[in-house]
Amino acid sequence: MNEDRLARVRKNLRTRGLGQLLLTDPLSIWWLCGYYTEPYERFFALYVPLEGTPTIFVNRLFPDASATGAQVVSFSDTDNPVPLVASVCASDQPLGVDKELAARWLVPLIQAGATSGFVVASDAVDDARSIKDARERELMRAASATNDKAMAWLVEQVRPGVTEQSIAEGLLGEYRRLGASDHSFSPIVSFGANAADPHHEPDETVLAAGDMVLFDVGCKQDWYCSDMTRTFFTAEPTAHQRAVYDAVRRANEAAEAIVRPGVTFAEIDLTARRIIEDAGWGPAFNHRLGHQIGLQDHEPGDVSATHDEPVQPGMCFSIEPGIYLPGDIGVRIEDLVIVTEDGCEVLNSYPKDIRVL
Repeated sequence: MNEDRLARVRKNLRTRGLGQLLLTDPLSIWWLCGYYTEPYERFFALYVPLEGTPTIFVNRLFPDASATGAQVVSFSDTDNPVPLVASVCASDQPLGVDKELAARWLVPLIQAGATSGFVVASDAVDDARSIKDARERELMRAASATNDKAMAWLVEQVRPGVTEQSIAEGLLGEYRRLGASDHSFSPIVSFGANAADPHHEPDETVLAAGDMVLFDVGCKQDWYCSDMTRTFFTAEPTAHQRAVYDAVRRANEAAEAIVRPGVTFAEIDLTARRIIEDAGWGPAFNHRLGHQIGLQDHEPGDVSATHDEPVQPGMCFSIEPGIYLPGDIGVRIEDLVIVTEDGCEVLNSYPKDIRVL
């Protein structure tokens, strides 16, 4: 059990007036005690009391959990885990549950009267996970360094006759050659006007002469995720294309420049958004500026106009402004940043200058 992380979660529980928490998110359980399994349809949970030893509930088919430091409660496929959970809960107190707890377990727990009530308390863990410790920051840097190298490989694949799908399919092999284990999300490879769709899925579109090319990609390495977007040209950009690209780049760099403890997520979003609005393309920047990232590519806590909380040292999130003009052009430039004590560290080093491939 990682005692520092456990203490942070318990501190958050106290702040929320809760004395117990039931976690079913496998990644949060791994983050707390170093034990991971994919349960599929089977029950898997970690019970965290405000004091004392946590309890982990594992099916006998799962790996041995004795090294977690938690009390282990094992059961078989024919056992009902609900009474087992109820037996460790404080029945006279509300139970915090995470957002991953399936209704097929939650409803029986309610019906069994396992506790005095149920509260969605994912934020007790999500808020703790959002502050990356020194080791996590190191792993985030390493994953982004791998992604920088992969971007160089992607650029080399841009040649006449290539399709979006063929490049996307080859990327996983390159990630694994570089030491990563998987994609952190399905890669976005967009040619020409397809880049005006922020979430375009790679298809059999063939690169045409003069197409622009957008890559939004990320890998998972040693559990932690990377995420980066770069936009390129295959012919000398027009004045219009240069203006769009310049507005996006300026928005990206201006937002990164103001990141420091105490600045709110909303202020960071607004800084980028104003530049694009002043350039005349405000409605074409049609999504939030960014998202937090760590064990998952998208973690709770976005960089948006409605998120008024201040950023804190150790938080890691994306800065990804974009301009999308359907049938014409789409440009997005994305970096990851880690908040430091007096500013931020940009994790991506791949250049952002206009580049003609």
